[in-house]
Amino acid sequence: MKTKHVVTGPVPQSHLPFSPGIVSGEYLFVSGQASVDDQGQIVNDTFEGECRRAFDNLKRIVEAAGATLDDTVQVRNYVGRQQDLASFNAIYREYFREPFPARTTLIGCLGDLLKFEVDAVIHLSN
Repeated sequence: MKTKHVVTGPVPQSHLPFSPGIVSGEYLFVSGQASVDDQGQIVNDTFEGECRRAFDNLKRIVEAAGATLDDTVQVRNYVGRQQDLASFNAIYREYFREPFPARTTLIGCLGDLLKFEVDAVIHLSN
């Protein structure tokens, strides 16, 4: 199966060895997105700021592939601290609506560098 890399347009870039998104068949697999600027530099902020920036970066990649967040079938979330879980759930509802995608949320797995990261699988309409 042929794959297509989503690396052009308004997609945040990184100096790290990964593609922001890969289209394979009818699906877009989006790499982990964090609070980074267009050049992939980490932008430190409050939890809420970092979470929204990460979701905005995810949205930009999804839209560059011709889809919307409504096409999301699975989301994996990485929340740095337990005390940010309520804020995360509130912000999550700003980006995803019912019927919600399948979801995994891991807490306390990011170390000190990031407060939040997200990756996703999107179904692409043909």
